Amino acid sequence: MNPEKDFAPLTPNIVRALNDKLYEKRKVAALEIEKLVREFVAQNNTVQIKHVIQTLSQEFALSQHPHSRKGGLIGLAACSIALGKDSGLYLKELIEPVLTCFNDADSRLRYYACEALYNIVKVARGAVLPHFNVLFDGLSKLAADPDPNVKSGSELLDRLLKDIVTESNKFDLVSFIPLLRERIYSNNQYARQFIISWILVLESVPDINLLDYLPEILDGLFQILGDNGKEIRKMCEVVLGEFLKEIKKNPSSVKFAEMANILVIHCQTTDDLIQLTAMCWMREFIQLAGRVMLPYSSGILTAVLPCLAYDDRKKSIKEVANVCNQSLMKLVTPEDDEPDEPRPGQRQAEPTPDDALPKQEGTASGGPDGSCDSSFSSSISVFTAASTERAPVTLHLDGIVQVLNCHLSDTAIGMMTRIAVLKWLYHLYIKTPRKMFRHTDSLFPILLQTLSDESDEVILKDLEVLAEIASSPAGQTDDPGPLDGPDLRASHSELQVPTPGRAGLLNTSGTKGLECSPSTPTMNSYFYKFMINLLKRFSSERKLLEVRGPFIIRQLCLLLNAENIFHSMADILLREEDLKFASTMVHALNTILLTSTELFQLRNQLKDLKTLESQNLFCCLYRSWCHNPVTTVSLCFLTQNYRHAYDLIQKFGDLEVTVDFLAEVDKLVQLIECPIFTYLRLQLLDVKNNPYLIKALYGLLMLLPQSSAFQLLSHRLQCVPNPELLQTEDSLKAAPKSQKADSPSIDYAELLQHFEKVQNKHLEVRHQRSGRGDHLDRRVVL
Repeated sequence: MNPEKDFAPLTPNIVRALNDKLYEKRKVAALEIEKLVREFVAQNNTVQIKHVIQTLSQEFALSQHPHSRKGGLIGLAACSIALGKDSGLYLKELIEPVLTCFNDADSRLRYYACEALYNIVKVARGAVLPHFNVLFDGLSKLAADPDPNVKSGSELLDRLLKDIVTESNKFDLVSFIPLLRERIYSNNQYARQFIISWILVLESVPDINLLDYLPEILDGLFQILGDNGKEIRKMCEVVLGEFLKEIKKNPSSVKFAEMANILVIHCQTTDDLIQLTAMCWMREFIQLAGRVMLPYSSGILTAVLPCLAYDDRKKSIKEVANVCNQSLMKLVTPEDDEPDEPRPGQRQAEPTPDDALPKQEGTASGGPDGSCDSSFSSSISVFTAASTERAPVTLHLDGIVQVLNCHLSDTAIGMMTRIAVLKWLYHLYIKTPRKMFRHTDSLFPILLQTLSDESDEVILKDLEVLAEIASSPAGQTDDPGPLDGPDLRASHSELQVPTPGRAGLLNTSGTKGLECSPSTPTMNSYFYKFMINLLKRFSSERKLLEVRGPFIIRQLCLLLNAENIFHSMADILLREEDLKFASTMVHALNTILLTSTELFQLRNQLKDLKTLESQNLFCCLYRSWCHNPVTTVSLCFLTQNYRHAYDLIQKFGDLEVTVDFLAEVDKLVQLIECPIFTYLRLQLLDVKNNPYLIKALYGLLMLLPQSSAFQLLSHRLQCVPNPELLQTEDSLKAAPKSQKADSPSIDYAELLQHFEKVQNKHLEVRHQRSGRGDHLDRRVVL
């Protein structure tokens, strides 16, 4: 420093003392400065006061010499003390050089700067609030200072500033929020603790409504919640808890929509505390904001659905996620559906941009890599409503269906998540069927794929969705679209069994009885497509048919109409080119028909062919059942067509009898002994009126080798009474009764010809396989 430079009004003694390396001498100089400034205040000499402050700032506090900077700091503090209440007029000039020293490399100098600012703020009190942002910025840096003395000094200053803010009602929160939003993302432990402490203070001040600006800092709070320090995490928990209490008290003023995406992000974190806290907030948001959260449904489901598969280690998160899921589902109501039923591919008049849903199949599916993380954020609508009193919220299903499709396609996802996805799809088809049927083509393949799931509960929920698709009135269309298989396009919205004109596979006489029964419920255009694809799946996955086939078909018979199920499957199998699969499938359907409790009503309908509907059903089943000779006989037994059964068995002599064939005869004998055929066994008492039944059973007996089934049937036939012993005096006088006639409206000769035709096809196929060396070891020569 130039000793000859004029520092007036500071005396040379004061200047020398300020530059001294000893603190005591600098303190003496500060007292002299205080006395000098008091005189200027008394004289109201503002020019000299400003000159003193400027000199202390430029020539000392901002000097290159460390001792000079220390002298300048203590001198500025002395000026503030001397000014008293008038210090507010000079705060900018007093504060700025002190804050500059906060960045000094010398820790002692940073400490003196902190001490000087403390004295300045202590004198000015509320007058420092206009300069709060620069003070806060400086303090936030000192909070992370490595020197414990500096940190201790900053804590004293921090407490003083908090007291001032708490006491004042002039705090400028609006200008402070941007700085708080910036500083809240600090990774330093002490800086985070400093930020949290200030948020707690501001939240406790009645005149400061920090809740309005919560969207600005909520993300940062969740970031701090993941800090490694236990104490900081606990402080952040307290802050978030206070905010949540405030939200519950004043939900009408909360900007739910602006915070929804923040919660969605943190609900997906790997940190258990962050995830649980965010999920609890999400639960409250859905319950408090209601339909305001609907535009964010896709993001919420992305976060919530995986949590439903958590084990007991994350039980709390799972339970809260389940409540979120249920609450969100309840927000979807029938009012969210289209007001008028549009044709597929058509839009309503004057749609909004968000209403314009894509037409192309697969639009709602996941990304090319099967991931559902990359595109979910773009599917979340921007909704700035601050309360539920805003304009009505419109439900847009594109993003929701995309999320559900993605999770259902993920084979690694947990069982409970898959069940929840299927429950969502079912709920949406029930509440918003018209909108949902726009997405059916993209959902249909994955729903069919889910039938191979390992869990019976998943399959059951999947079948409920498929059944709703197949039966919903919203699925009625004039053109259901191309179906798998040649020329299997349905021409009507209800289930229609293809006629010869459409299929070209049956002659005119062979179509008798193939119409759909008018007494059965009407299915929509997706029903027949579902049946075709289901059978196609059974054909390609024989293990699925073997392990889950009966379960799937029985459940479908409960969910839909059993007659329609069997009628449509029989019709489709009539055109099946893979004869071996057709035989296997017919055998499976026949077993279900004869043994399942779910088919009780259908069996009763077939037992007496008295109505045209039952006769049509019998003829339809018969033509496909012809793929398997033994099942055809069992169908005749079920429908009490004993004479035709006998005629069929007579044809068995012309068939190639294999081990599989004999095994099926064995199973039929076992079935005859079951409760399902109790009526048949009782009819054996009426020998005179049921000769063809007895002859048919003897025919089966003659087909069997000397096996346990042979012994069983032989013993049963030995119990058939002598008709002469059963005659009574009245029966002798009465006119002889004839055998129960087959239904006159059914052309049994034509059916027998159809049976022979089908069996000839099977014989040709077997011969072709035999020529390739296939199945030779399974043929049995009688």
